[in-house]
Parts: sequence; C-alpha cells; structure tokens
Amino acid sequence: MSASCPNLQKSIGWCQGAPEYPGIRSRVYYQSKGNIVKYPTLQRDSLKRATTATLTGSFELAADEVWHYIDINVEKSKLTSEAQGEAPSQTQLNKLEIVHNGVGDDASAAAAYLNNNDNVFVVQDMAGRFRVVGNERWQSKTTVGQDSGQGTSPASTTINVEATDEVAAPFYTGTLETEDGTLDCSTGEIDDDDAG
Repeated sequence: MSASCPNLQKSIGWCQGAPEYPGIRSRVYYQSKGNIVKYPTLQRDSLKRATTATLTGSFELAADEVWHYIDINVEKSKLTSEAQGEAPSQTQLNKLEIVHNGVGDDASAAAAYLNNNDNVFVVQDMAGRFRVVGNERWQSKTTVGQDSGQGTSPASTTINVEATDEVAAPFYTGTLETEDGTLDCSTGEIDDDDAG
C-alpha cells in the first residue's frame, strides 16, 4: 500500500461472554426526506473514505416538522445489511422489516405516504444504540403490505425498507425532534420540555 493511500483496516475484537442481544426495540422513527434540511455525516479521510460507522451531527427538519413513530412487534421485525455491487463501487444494502400489529385506518393509510416516497428510518437495537436506514445520497425504497390474519395468526401491517449506504446501518448519537419532545439518541432519553 502506498504512503498516499493510508490503511483504514483495524482489528475487530470481542470479549468472551459479552452479550450481544438480537433484534430491535419496539418503536421506530421515520421521516420523509423532503422534510429533512440537514443530515448528519460520516467522518472521512483525505481520500473521501468513511473512517467510522457513526454519524456526526444531528438531523435538522423543516419548520414545524417532527419525527413520527411506528410501534412494532419486536418478535417479527429485524434489521439486516448485505454487500451489493462490485469493487470499487461496492456498497451496503440495508434492509429494515418492521411489523405493526394491526390493519386499522392509521396503519392502512401508511401505504399512501410511505409507498413511492423517499424516507429515512431510525431504529434502536437491544443494546440501546440507534441506527439509521436511509441517507441523502441514495434513494430508499419503502413498501407496505397487510395481512388480515387467519385463525390464530394475527392481523398485521408489514413495512419493508431498502436503502443503499456506504456502511451497515450507521449509528446515530444526535437528536430527533419527535412528537413527544427531543430524543437524545446518545442516551435514549426524551426531554419533553419542548413538546407541544
């Protein structure tokens, strides 16, 4: 490797017995990209390569906009990431599958504003870390499906999201302005002083 192309690789350790709990938590936040005026960014080296998987800064929304939430079934929802493309243009395809327990009017109406719209989703894993699916560079694809249920199988609304990114669902430690107040994603706590 030449001196003008520094190596980014480093060791990835794991301590024996350290828990890594599977799944995502029961509330997912989302917003249309049309309402996002500023995005957090990945740190980069002089060659524009991402040097971390944690975003720096916070999302900023248009005036009077907030992040909306979807309450989900954690037993049936998941976040995955896989490589796509060929070198030197290989990227990650981040996939979010979230299942909402219900097919009522609100859940059914979600198809009208999530399908055919470019969205960003923020999920919290079981360790409390927040991760982002969607970014300003590539368009995301969101699809909504419903199942009325049968017998002992419950009715549900399933939302599938696919979004290309440089890294596997980057981590987010900034803030989200939500309907309930300001969510600090570094602590998972909501300050409801500003809630309207």
